[in-house]
Amino acid sequence: MPSDFALKAMNTVHRVALKLSGGRLGWTGANMPVLELTTIGRKSGQPRPVMLTSPLQEGSTIVVVASRGGDDTHPAWFLNLRENPKVEVVFQGQPKQRMRARVATAEERARLWPLVTADHANYAGYQRKTEREIPLVLLEPEAD
Repeated sequence: MPSDFALKAMNTVHRVALKLSGGRLGWTGANMPVLELTTIGRKSGQPRPVMLTSPLQEGSTIVVVASRGGDDTHPAWFLNLRENPKVEVVFQGQPKQRMRARVATAEERARLWPLVTADHANYAGYQRKTEREIPLVLLEPEAD
């Protein structure tokens, strides 16, 4: 599993590639749309952007997977949104959207996980690597 430093470096390189290409490159990965998720740091209180893939979207709900490559610890962005579920999401060519994040219920995960892994088997492999249940996070438009 890559270190925190390596994960942060990969995210920085991804954002630089997006910027240098004028947003033409980097908005898809592993046949999934890429999004920028900004959480508020649970310790710092500062915005913390991270580039993620979304294996599934249902209507206005975006599904992201807190896999961290099958590591035994949750990703920092997941810990942040559990503390403060108000997030911002950017998709290619779209303005920032305020959203609310929540962990899928057991019933939702039971329905969604097979849909995620049917098209993206890497997530099933990540689940086999760890004893923790990898959470699915649902990003939903924030009610005004």
